[in-house]
Amino acid sequence: MSSLKAWLSRIPEGAGVLFFVQMFSTLGYAVLYSTLVLYATKHLHFSDKLAFALMGVFGAFNYGLHLFGGYLGGRFLSNRNLFVGGMVLQVLGCACIATGSAAMLYWGLALFLTGSGLNVTCLNMMLTQRFAPDDIRREGAFLWNYAGMNVGFFIGFTVAGHFQKTESYASLFTFATLGNFLAILLAVSFWRVLKDRNTPLLTASPAQFRARFAAGLAILVGLVPLVWLMLQHPDSTELIVYAICAVVFAALIWMTLNHPVRRERRNMTAYLMLGVGSLVFWSLYQMAPSGLQLFYDRNVDPNVLGFVISPQWVQNINTFVIAIGGPLTALLFSYLRGRGWKIDVPKQFAISLVLMGLGFLALPAGIALADPATGRSAFFWIFLSYVLQSLGELLISPVGYAMIGKLAPRQYQGVMMGAWMLLTGLASLFANDFSGSIPEAQGIAAATTNPFYSHLFGMLGWGTVGVGVVMTMLIPFLRQLISDKDTPQVDELAPAVVPH
Repeated sequence: MSSLKAWLSRIPEGAGVLFFVQMFSTLGYAVLYSTLVLYATKHLHFSDKLAFALMGVFGAFNYGLHLFGGYLGGRFLSNRNLFVGGMVLQVLGCACIATGSAAMLYWGLALFLTGSGLNVTCLNMMLTQRFAPDDIRREGAFLWNYAGMNVGFFIGFTVAGHFQKTESYASLFTFATLGNFLAILLAVSFWRVLKDRNTPLLTASPAQFRARFAAGLAILVGLVPLVWLMLQHPDSTELIVYAICAVVFAALIWMTLNHPVRRERRNMTAYLMLGVGSLVFWSLYQMAPSGLQLFYDRNVDPNVLGFVISPQWVQNINTFVIAIGGPLTALLFSYLRGRGWKIDVPKQFAISLVLMGLGFLALPAGIALADPATGRSAFFWIFLSYVLQSLGELLISPVGYAMIGKLAPRQYQGVMMGAWMLLTGLASLFANDFSGSIPEAQGIAAATTNPFYSHLFGMLGWGTVGVGVVMTMLIPFLRQLISDKDTPQVDELAPAVVPH
């Protein structure tokens, strides 16, 4: 008992609370992420193309607005204020979608995406603020927080799969509403311990604080109708998001080239190079709720030992691997580094890309061995694919967020955190393009679409393995950028750790 108390005393105030806040705040997103395409095609009878387009824009807005949230949080609204305000919008959004109409779906998505897009960065910033830049506890905290997020995903996916069997969507979205409301209650209950630390807003005068608060609140509410309008035209919105991403990353390149501090400039260069690998990884990963989900629903045998596995339950392969593997990875890395092993960011990125590529290459193998009578692949192959993808995620996703505390100059940390999340939003659009390349498949036999899926998955898999090999060759150069001679020990970046 004394050792447990000693261990708990070493956790910074608020870090433990954020684990549970993360878990409950994830429930609504997990439900929408795993169900939107099925809900749109089966309940609202949208075409596959429109459903994929909505899913792509869903991911783009959710992650793209993280960049804006990184700027608002700590400047106009405190991170805890922006988080709670965003959660309120998510609650209202899930309630609208629960009504079951197409019109309310668009308003519900506009509310939910505005809230989710702006408040996720706040969680990451509240956690990272509780550690000094060189605090080695940062890695473990972010891994545990990542595990908490995936516990939320596990619960959300499990409940979604249960209601999917009877297509009880109203009950499902009501559950999501209640889950998000619990996150608000938890944050408010621990309001004091979640206060901001070391943000520009803390230096504002009372009058400046009130003015910024009013402006931040107006932005939070005013974004909803704008997002609603853009959801009405997903194709045009996709082009706009592409343009925004191009501008953001051009600005980051300019900032990097013109940054006056050599050490920080080299770190920012490494950030940009690793960002390319991250974009490739997430472009395939984001196919899970769109192309991969309909592939499973229509081309994979869902029967396993007499049980029928719902599409959302397949997503729990990922959450189980992450929730269990996150803490184990933290312990394993600590042990291996203690034995002198070199485990760092470039190596993790390279391995994660190879694992993602192998995960997609497993699917054409399953298609080649599909049941001749039904054309459906065995469940084993989709299971193997998700396990490999999840192992790759463990290596790239947590470390991607945690490394920003090391690589980003203090004045750019919020923006660079948001930009890193924006990569995932851009990847969601690429995933939509990949998924949309498959011919309309509703009511079509699996054997007819198998060749298209096999070609697509094989092309994506081999291409990603190739990027992983290139990243492997760049490991020495990336290490030089990160481990600048002017900054001893900076190569010991927290290698494996934080939520999306």
